[in-house]
Amino acid sequence: MRLVPAERAALCDLFEATGPQAPTVLPGWRAEELLAHLLVRERQPLAAPGILVPPLARFTEKAMHSYDNLPWAQRVRLLRGGAPLWSPYRVGVLDERANLLEFFVHHEDLARAQPGWQVRPAQPERDEALWSALRLGARVMYRHSPVGVRLRHATRERGAEINARRGPGPVSVIGEPGELVLHAFGRELAQVELEGSEPDIEALRSAPRGI
Repeated sequence: MRLVPAERAALCDLFEATGPQAPTVLPGWRAEELLAHLLVRERQPLAAPGILVPPLARFTEKAMHSYDNLPWAQRVRLLRGGAPLWSPYRVGVLDERANLLEFFVHHEDLARAQPGWQVRPAQPERDEALWSALRLGARVMYRHSPVGVRLRHATRERGAEINARRGPGPVSVIGEPGELVLHAFGRELAQVELEGSEPDIEALRSAPRGI
């Protein structure tokens, strides 16, 4: 079952509902910056490396501004329509692997900055895919932690723990898969419980997280 099309649609629906000036939880970014980031990532591969490589960030920022003069509805339609034909994201398997976390996390970046936001209802297939993605990526996302980190699925009984980082402590991060994903990406609004000593918990909170 493909999950990314539904996540893409949900994110585009949210962009339409909030408009370009809506805040996000990302410092300095409104909805329009977030949407431009997604469009550059998917449609401008020569500018996209600046998303992860700071010396190239100015090229990415320039590419993001290339969408400024398009009507908001048109920008949203570009994202809703999916990757261009020449993009590797058009391949279903690659799309699922590359975009599930991207769209899920950025949906929450926008949704959780709006008044009265609520945690989305559980979706077993999506949540299982998020948990699997954490198994693959947790060690990278917690690589800067000075203490050990264990991710614990709040409701699953078997295979419910991921050893994300070896080290002193450790700190257990407990929550539903989507909330654990958000914590792994450094989102402080993640609805998780932290178990461990206060110094270890504070050390984890202070360390960078994410890709």
